[in-house]
Amino acid sequence: MEAPTTETGNEVLETLKFIIDPEIGINIVDLGLVYKVSHEANRLHVELTLTTPGCPMSSTIVTAAEQILQNRFPELAVAVELVWVPMWTPERITEAGLLQMNSI
Repeated sequence: MEAPTTETGNEVLETLKFIIDPEIGINIVDLGLVYKVSHEANRLHVELTLTTPGCPMSSTIVTAAEQILQNRFPELAVAVELVWVPMWTPERITEAGLLQMNSI
């Protein structure tokens, strides 16, 4: 993930940690599904992916991300974009995510 350079970017990641991938049971940040967070003026843009293009939870996860971010940052226009490049791989899982996997 491209590290956010603003305090808002860090707050976005902390907020997105409340969204748990229902199939794996780990939050989408530690799974490495969040690729980019950008904040310019009154606009917040997040690029995220899923573990597989055929994931049946795609709309649920995107909608959850949009809703939680809009609730946390009501003053910003929030856009969550689902991207497939680069393709997600297990190497993107953070150390915290790996620890969570070991405790499941």
